[in-house]
Amino acid sequence: MGDKKKKKQKLETEQTAEPVPTKLREKFYEKELEKLHVELVKLQQWVVAHGVKVCVVFEGRDGAGKGGCIKAITERVSPRVFRVVALPAPTERQKSQMYVQRYVEQLPAGGEIVIFDRSWYNRAGVERVMGFASDAQVTRFLEQAPGFEKTMKESGIILLKYWLEVSMDEQERRLASRIDDGRKIWKLSPMDLKSFSKWYDYSRARDAMLAATDTPWAPWYVVRSDDKKRARLNVISHLLKHIPYEDLPREKVKLPKREGPHGYVEPDYPYKYVTEHDWGAENARAAVEV
Repeated sequence: MGDKKKKKQKLETEQTAEPVPTKLREKFYEKELEKLHVELVKLQQWVVAHGVKVCVVFEGRDGAGKGGCIKAITERVSPRVFRVVALPAPTERQKSQMYVQRYVEQLPAGGEIVIFDRSWYNRAGVERVMGFASDAQVTRFLEQAPGFEKTMKESGIILLKYWLEVSMDEQERRLASRIDDGRKIWKLSPMDLKSFSKWYDYSRARDAMLAATDTPWAPWYVVRSDDKKRARLNVISHLLKHIPYEDLPREKVKLPKREGPHGYVEPDYPYKYVTEHDWGAENARAAVEV
């Protein structure tokens, strides 16, 4: 192939390829996240005031960033309103129940936002790929899930379903980073290791799940999650736009005056204080060592 032809093909590839987004600066990310947190608090107040029921489902491969998105949503709101559900493997008793039974009891009541870190869609994903459910069970689930979610909607639940889409290379990078990081090793379970090699089985399972359960009343929203910060901002923005909340009027808050001591005297009690390290000195030594 001639040099001119190679250059032409390279130019055509560059013109048709999607532009790589620039990495978000930390200050910009934090500033935008702060704005979204303010809106999430408004959403919280509206949900409580009107007894609204919201259910948010996060699905995706291991390492797709589900936990990070959920943490970004919940870190500035009340855990009594924003309730995160991450169910363990079913007990023997639960295995004998109707499949969705243990999920139904976790659905939101009025004034609650329930976030599922993996959900009833385990049957269409990990259970299918890892052989925990038969083909017949998976087929039956995919047939019944749209009806189940229609019942949820008809009962007044606002249902949002997010699939976090991570690339093969980025997933491998994230999972590998957990091996030697003492803060992340708990995220690398034996199940994660087994499922890592089954990329295309998970792809087939995802495709079948989306085809069967992406409905007008409960659509799937796909989030590109290779860039964690962008994914978090995009998810929260999308969630806020798809719930018709309003900023409720509030009275201006003013701290009241404290009461007087009325004879109270601090006791001479031998409190067991937590050791106070001289972090400033340790920080200075670390800076010199670097």
